Amino acid sequence: MLTIEHLTKCYGSDVKAVDDLSLTVMPGDIYGFIGHNGAGKTTTLRAVAGILSFESGTIRVDGKSITEDPIACKREIAYIPDNPDLYEHLTGIQYLNFVADIYGVSASDRDERIKKYADAFEMTPRLNDLIGSCSHGMKQKIALISALIHNPKLLLLDEPFVGLDPKAAHTLKAFMTELCKNGSAFFFSTHVLEVAEKLCNKIAIIKNGKLIAAGEMDKVKGDASLETLFLELTEHA
Repeated sequence: MLTIEHLTKCYGSDVKAVDDLSLTVMPGDIYGFIGHNGAGKTTTLRAVAGILSFESGTIRVDGKSITEDPIACKREIAYIPDNPDLYEHLTGIQYLNFVADIYGVSASDRDERIKKYADAFEMTPRLNDLIGSCSHGMKQKIALISALIHNPKLLLLDEPFVGLDPKAAHTLKAFMTELCKNGSAFFFSTHVLEVAEKLCNKIAIIKNGKLIAAGEMDKVKGDASLETLFLELTEHA
């Protein structure tokens, strides 16, 4: 589903935000990406989403290159940054229909999916409100619904649980599991290690742009907790 090979991204002449990073996300994976602030998580996600250029390496989504065939890749992707920037002059339903139009989602499919996800996130009564009047958590829910509306194969989420209330976070985790059973994959960053340990089947740990551990959750962490492993690796790497 996603193959990253030897990705390197520099800022200026001497700062490598991502340094020779390689990993693979398979269909059905819930792949957690963890690291300290500034470790290179957001830079990696933005490069995979095709909104940030990079110096070297390759990124392929479902076998297609993000640099050579970006439109084909983006058809298969949904990306939500850590602070979604929505069109605040639109209502929630106008924004969701706008996104559905971009991805060519039929009227019947969009109506069904909007109802499903808006009901689940308890947003249906608020979809006619202007986005600018919504709280951060409500905007996050609208962004999540917009990401799910075209049934993407690969979902890229940057700190998706920040700003969500406990019920909405539980709902998101349930949808992540459901979509992965149907062949989609999630690659997401998080600082909430307890959630990552329970939810993810695979994990990658990055420090100063370099990947220091990656693979199946149980094999990477062994008998230790993910928190213990993370602290040990990031302290000594």
